[in-house]
Amino acid sequence: MATRDNRPGRRRPLPQGEQFFTPGAAGLRKAVEERSAVPMAFLYTQVPRWVAPAALVILLLVAFAVPGWGGGLAALVVLAFVAWLAYLSWPSLGPGGRLLRVAMLVFLIVLSADRFGAF
Repeated sequence: MATRDNRPGRRRPLPQGEQFFTPGAAGLRKAVEERSAVPMAFLYTQVPRWVAPAALVILLLVAFAVPGWGGGLAALVVLAFVAWLAYLSWPSLGPGGRLLRVAMLVFLIVLSADRFGAF
């Protein structure tokens, strides 16, 4: 049975099979993962857990309800957040998870294009 060691200076190991950064990442992926560490840590430690999903749901409802530029901008914010999370999680996903993320991104692109008057 493993015990937690909470003494100062001692790090808790990550659970087996999970890593914060992609092993062997270089270039753009490494830079994005390193720059994403601060916002992700802020979201998970300083902001209540319900804030990010609630904000995304509200923005998505605004994107559906408001025609024109307002709805398009709300959809773009949701698109940017979902694309960021999809990029970060891509290496650990199977084919089904990747397909679902691509479908969600395509849906948000079509929604924002519709709101900006492309259709």
